[in-house]
Amino acid sequence: MRRRTFLLSSLAALSQGVAWARMPDFPAVTSGQPLVFPRDYGAHSSYRTEWWYVTGWLQPDADAVADASLGFEATFFRTRPALDEANPSRFAPNQLLFANVALSDPHAGKLQHDQRIARRGFGLAQASETDTAVRIDDWSIERNTDGRYRLNVATPDFTFALTLAPTQPVLVNGQGGYSRKGPLPDEASYYYSVPWLQVDGMLKRGGQSTGHAGHVRGQAWLDHEWSSAPLADGAVGWDWIGINFDDGGALMALQIRDKAGHKFWAGGTLRAADGSTHTLSPDSIRFTPLRQWRSPHTGAQYPVAMRVDAQDVHLTLAPLMDDQEFDSRASTGAVYWEGAVTAFQADAASTDAEKTATKPAGRPLGRGYLELTGYVQRLEL
Repeated sequence: MRRRTFLLSSLAALSQGVAWARMPDFPAVTSGQPLVFPRDYGAHSSYRTEWWYVTGWLQPDADAVADASLGFEATFFRTRPALDEANPSRFAPNQLLFANVALSDPHAGKLQHDQRIARRGFGLAQASETDTAVRIDDWSIERNTDGRYRLNVATPDFTFALTLAPTQPVLVNGQGGYSRKGPLPDEASYYYSVPWLQVDGMLKRGGQSTGHAGHVRGQAWLDHEWSSAPLADGAVGWDWIGINFDDGGALMALQIRDKAGHKFWAGGTLRAADGSTHTLSPDSIRFTPLRQWRSPHTGAQYPVAMRVDAQDVHLTLAPLMDDQEFDSRASTGAVYWEGAVTAFQADAASTDAEKTATKPAGRPLGRGYLELTGYVQRLEL
């Protein structure tokens, strides 16, 4: 056993050294390159990192009460490792695919989640270059020619087969899809969102043999983002929201944090109820923690209740439940909080009373998801 461990460690160290010595030339993200569809719905395999990210709220038909609402998440990642491109072996993992899926069910008491990782090819995993069609074994997300997405996931705790139908045009973030993530021009990604997806399908909760399946409806949000740039040296993680407003509007806002927990960079896109779209400057966005939750699983503290000011929009966010922490160290290596939230109207001026209130005082404006990364350790893309 000691010889085997030594051999594996030595081979890993050797291959890592060779890989970095022959690192492929990852393309940079540059401004002035407009997104082109349907091509940009597909994978961009030459870039270092990419993900298709779906979050949403579900309402089972059998439950008419408001507290029966559920949250769901499915994220498919693609990464191009720093390997020798001249390696002729069919077993060389020149593309790796990951997936994180979760169900937020308050009656379960904690986030139910699962994860996968596979190399591309060999019938294990694939990501199409021409349109959204990403698969790891029997988990998949695929965009049909009519624009609808089909999402299929089966885990020991839950299974969902959902159709997500767009009701609005693509929301292009940043300047024509060029989305800055820091003060340097190359600290950026190509990024678009699809808000207000109408969800229809089947959800099974519980074990494969004993679970209960039923019809669900809801609304969802899809993000697709790709880049070659790592997180900026001065940053540790980000706070992000995607909110579908009840009036038909939508808001994407993000704040990248530095090591002291302060805003390192920010950005966002607002679609008003009339369909007009506005790019938000870093100065116009502020995330303010209102309530902390300490994870019993990792000991990390997350600001699960948050105030978000985005230009003239002022929100307080309340989680569907506190325990929505996702431990993906068996796949992507990260631990983060990914949670369904309700957005409430906040006063234009922040008050100390907000930080002590157990429930938001304003009227509900919409629903979406809040993502909190870098609270356990610095996020490595």
